[in-house]
Amino acid sequence: MSPLSGVLGEAWSYYKRFAGHFLVIAFVIYLVAAAIVALLSLAGSVGTFIGWLISVIAAFLVQAALVKAVQDVRDGRVDLNLGETVSAVLPYLPVVIAASILAGIGIAIGFALIIVPGLILLTFWSLIVPSIVIGGAGVFGSFGKSWRTVRGYAWHVFGTYVLVFLILIVFNIVLGVILVALPIVARNFISNIVSGTLIAPFLALVVTLVYYRLTAAHSTSAAEPAWPPPPGSGVPPAGPGAGQTGTGTAQWPTPEPGPPPASPPSSGPDTQA
Repeated sequence: MSPLSGVLGEAWSYYKRFAGHFLVIAFVIYLVAAAIVALLSLAGSVGTFIGWLISVIAAFLVQAALVKAVQDVRDGRVDLNLGETVSAVLPYLPVVIAASILAGIGIAIGFALIIVPGLILLTFWSLIVPSIVIGGAGVFGSFGKSWRTVRGYAWHVFGTYVLVFLILIVFNIVLGVILVALPIVARNFISNIVSGTLIAPFLALVVTLVYYRLTAAHSTSAAEPAWPPPPGSGVPPAGPGAGQTGTGTAQWPTPEPGPPPASPPSSGPDTQA
């Protein structure tokens, strides 16, 4: 069975149970960033550029904060509030930003090369943020850690993301129909906040649970014994039941008989001086 079997159902279960906590984190960060961007846009092109940088940083902060929040609630309760969650991920934010930008450039180049390389990189690098926030990896180490975690389960990971992508398409269509009567500026502003607030926690849940499940799967595989040894290796089997016959009696190698021990010199009468 795939280690990712039922991961979307588990993500939805966490989402419903801790929706208030996740939505507050995403909404507050997105709302503050959107307000700052709106104000800076009044300052002309320079303000618009600075606002764009702030929105990018806010997006990465949301990712890191939600990954940390998922790590926090896996024991069944919320231990960190909004401020504590943000404070916990701030030290990781520069690494998350640098690694995510590098990954985005690499994936974009991959998509330019007839799409397939981009899909491969997107799959294998999808666990960069949890590798940093949970695994403690650095900028370049996060790429290797994410790649090793996905390796061996790439098709399962890719299939999971395809399902998530289809869910997001349906959600955005429904949201667009609901907001269609609004002016385009207001529609885009509300759509970005609502979509980011509602979707980002679910995406973070899926990615973080995939990270945990694949990490556990690799740990289990590494812990499995390498027995029985290959035939002809000359190494005896080990472990419970090793070397047993059909009757359940252990059969141990019988040592080959050696030469009989030498008899001690006789001390009979015929040898007395």
